[in-house]
Amino acid sequence: MRSAFRTLLLAALVAGAGLLGEAPAQPSEQVVRIVVKRYDFAPNEIRLKKGVPIVLEFAPADVPMGVNAPDLSIRADIPVGKPTRIRVVPDKSGRFAFFCDIFCGSGHEDMTGTIIVEG
Repeated sequence: MRSAFRTLLLAALVAGAGLLGEAPAQPSEQVVRIVVKRYDFAPNEIRLKKGVPIVLEFAPADVPMGVNAPDLSIRADIPVGKPTRIRVVPDKSGRFAFFCDIFCGSGHEDMTGTIIVEG
């Protein structure tokens, strides 16, 4: 009985391994890390390719903030303590402004950047 169970288990593992070998590999998406601190996004210019998925990772340094790029339908809160990740697939080319939309102090109005989508 034990031998039959082992044979069945081995056959299932081999069959499963064969199926796994046939699955197409998924390329990992590129991550662009943006450090967010009072009055600054670094980098404040981000270049993307139209139709290419990317993850924008906003790493907060000091106080809660937000990011908003209305022309690309990007909007998220950026709480202190952990990065905020946003998956984006740009569907149009051009230059698009982004900005902090949670008041963070007297330099808040200058906290802006540009996303350039090529292609």
